[in-house]
Amino acid sequence: MKTNKKRICFIGHRYINYFPAKKRLTEIIKIEIENGCKFFTMGTYGQFDSLALEVCRELRHTYKNIEIEVVVTSLNKIKTIVYNDTFGHETYVPYNDVKTIMYDIESEHYKRKITISNRQMIDSCDTLIAYVDNQRSYGGAISAYKYVKKKGLRIINIYN
Repeated sequence: MKTNKKRICFIGHRYINYFPAKKRLTEIIKIEIENGCKFFTMGTYGQFDSLALEVCRELRHTYKNIEIEVVVTSLNKIKTIVYNDTFGHETYVPYNDVKTIMYDIESEHYKRKITISNRQMIDSCDTLIAYVDNQRSYGGAISAYKYVKKKGLRIINIYN
């Protein structure tokens, strides 16, 4: 069954309950792919961002047409230096197999860069997959979650 969903982004807390979150996130992303979504965008901070990237990378082996974008807030995150250390081990940047995006935030205060990037990422998406405890009253994930609700976008919260 095809739907009009085109792009999903991820927002979540810095620390997560990894194994239950991974199982649930994998199930949800598979369903979304089977319903026609192929674009997935996530940030680079916190365990939920890392988990979202990990799951999307794993699913890309089965679903070859999905596209993964990682939003970075610093050019240092996307340097493409590849080198051999003294033992002959090659070192690669962590995002060499995905598209990286950096919004125009360089002039912003460093404490606001993630918030502004999250909002721009959200503005380009149809659906949010979240790992957010609604009982919390502060934090970047809560702020982004409230922004998504205010915009009226579809939210899938895997926190519980």
